[in-house]
Amino acid sequence: MIATAERLFLEDGFQATTLDKVAKAAGFTKGAVYSNFRTKDELCLAVLDEIHAERAAEVAEIIAAPTAAQRLLRMTEWAERVVGEPDWTRLELEFSVHARRDEHLRAELATRLDNIVGMVGAALRATDDLDTPMPRAEAAVAVLALGVGLGLFRSIDPGIPVAGMISALRAIAGLSPGD
Repeated sequence: MIATAERLFLEDGFQATTLDKVAKAAGFTKGAVYSNFRTKDELCLAVLDEIHAERAAEVAEIIAAPTAAQRLLRMTEWAERVVGEPDWTRLELEFSVHARRDEHLRAELATRLDNIVGMVGAALRATDDLDTPMPRAEAAVAVLALGVGLGLFRSIDPGIPVAGMISALRAIAGLSPGD
């Protein structure tokens, strides 16, 4: 059911996707969907959690590279493929805008954002060959903000290069351009 919902949310967007559509496409009754998710918001959060888990696993692989230079090369390749993917970016943006008037939903998103920042911070702490010129928690927020901002720009113009983000990551990591 979540895979079907993910496909529909990514293809059609948050607003156009209904629990009824998800149920029909997944071969379930609407009641079966409601037995697992009380609202479309809950279902979308589950979809976003799945996407974030996939991205976190990809980033964990990048961070597992033995040197900073290899990590930056892998990050560049990953960013070219993922940052600004139009459907995912649109869903994140559309759902965030939807959540802005719902205090509970904003809190849910804030908790998830805090978890993502925590994972990025932990990854930065795990790399002992970096000398970040700022606290790792601030660096984690900066890294995430760079990715989100560039993702939004690249969803509009896929030709925008990721090189600027990689250069900023070098600076955040305390690496010189030749590293």
